[in-house]
Amino acid sequence: MKALISVSDKTGVIEFARELVGLGFEIISTSGTMKALKDAGIPVTNITDVTGFPEILGGRVKTLHPKVHGGLLAKREDQEHLAELKENHIEFIDLVCVNLYPFVKTIAKPDVTMDEAIENIDIGGPSMLRSAAKNYKYVTVVCDPTDYKLVLAEIKEYGNTTAETRLRLSAKAFTHTADYDAAISTYMREKAGLPEVLRLRFEEKQALRYGENPHQKAKFYREADDIGYSLATAVQIQGKELSYNNIQDANAALSIVREFGRDVPFVVGMKHMNPCGAAIGTDLKDAWTKAYKADPVSIFGGIVATNQEIGREEAELMMYTIPEEGQEKTSLFLEVILAPKFTDEAKAAFAQRKNLRLLEFRMEDVKEGKQYVSVNGGLLVQDQDLEIKELSAEMAVTKVKPTEEQLADLFFAWKIVKHVKSNAIVVAKDGQTVGVGAGQMNRVGSAKIAIEQAHAAGHTQGLVLASDGFFPFGDTALYAAENGVVAIVQPGGSIRDEESIKVCDEKGVSMLFTGMRHFKH
Repeated sequence: MKALISVSDKTGVIEFARELVGLGFEIISTSGTMKALKDAGIPVTNITDVTGFPEILGGRVKTLHPKVHGGLLAKREDQEHLAELKENHIEFIDLVCVNLYPFVKTIAKPDVTMDEAIENIDIGGPSMLRSAAKNYKYVTVVCDPTDYKLVLAEIKEYGNTTAETRLRLSAKAFTHTADYDAAISTYMREKAGLPEVLRLRFEEKQALRYGENPHQKAKFYREADDIGYSLATAVQIQGKELSYNNIQDANAALSIVREFGRDVPFVVGMKHMNPCGAAIGTDLKDAWTKAYKADPVSIFGGIVATNQEIGREEAELMMYTIPEEGQEKTSLFLEVILAPKFTDEAKAAFAQRKNLRLLEFRMEDVKEGKQYVSVNGGLLVQDQDLEIKELSAEMAVTKVKPTEEQLADLFFAWKIVKHVKSNAIVVAKDGQTVGVGAGQMNRVGSAKIAIEQAHAAGHTQGLVLASDGFFPFGDTALYAAENGVVAIVQPGGSIRDEESIKVCDEKGVSMLFTGMRHFKH
């Protein structure tokens, strides 16, 4: 049996080749790989001895030869194919181990030249992969070093890889060459000044029971790269399978948690991709209590996320309502709880609720990326909204400046409103949301919803208000000022900003302009 090995990524290839030799394989190789194998004491045949033709053009042509591709592509039960191989002195090649020139890594270098990029476009490698993958019924194709162990194990046990494994490896090889060609195409189109052809690569993570509604089919895909604060890389500890809507809500919750990092205990409850309650606290129990009390009605059936480890005490608290004086606590239904970690004691406590989904997520720094939204017949692509401005009293456009306590609450509300559906208003006090107005057709409508919610909960004075977009008129500022709001943060930028500033000055309210809006449609 013959194995052709030619790799750029030499991870594990020495051990792989040595094992293949021990299993009776003759190793054929090229230039750099051949040298590495010889230096390791592994017997290897030069590809030029197989083809009878030297490597030419500085190595650009070495495997593009009938004695290579004939040995890969022949149907071994086809008598005409066998006769042609015999007539042309071509032998079977049973295994191909190839990975490609590092084109993507090359073009990622800041000082890369066009010539350097071109020289890292592999020609022979993709051709061998495709030939071997096409003939997977007979040939094993390996492009991923993580598959070496499986291939060796099957050859040891069965004398060859199984048909099922060869099919899987074939699919991986075609995916590998497709991704490679896509990267080259994107680069060359950019250099040629042609419009971009957007090619996305997401791998199926799981099929979902249904989509937003039971009659809609759905799947969940993940990016190839691992990122923090992601449902795609979160680990489910217990509970039912996540639904389409669970994933949407949980993703929105993690986006808010990301704003608060690791240091200050923070909890958010989500319903329909909007926060129904959020709070920072002295510890996790305090943050949970404040977040729950921000809207104890809406939290029912919601999704909860925190930036802190959940222990037994927190788990037991989260499983029940927090009753008003004179009432008894009752069971609290939550769909999902997300945390960076659950202690074993917390897992044991939550195990009483078998359907409750627990997920641990990673809190690595978030890489800048793109956000994709489908529209009928098209796709919208934008940068993720990761930036947020630190607030300061110097941003005030009014005569009155915010106090330190008000400024802290404004910044808390500003982080939350960024993740509320537009038009968005968040009212907060003492590190707790006390009112959220989301998705209204006019901004004053959102303000009324948020402020009425705050008043209904007994919060009538000393409130701060954050708005994701500017005030088109002075009516929102007037309503807020007349209903207990003492400080406002908004982007500014309306042609009628002076109306809102005048109202605030007359009412003794401080107002900050950030110069940055955070619409979320």
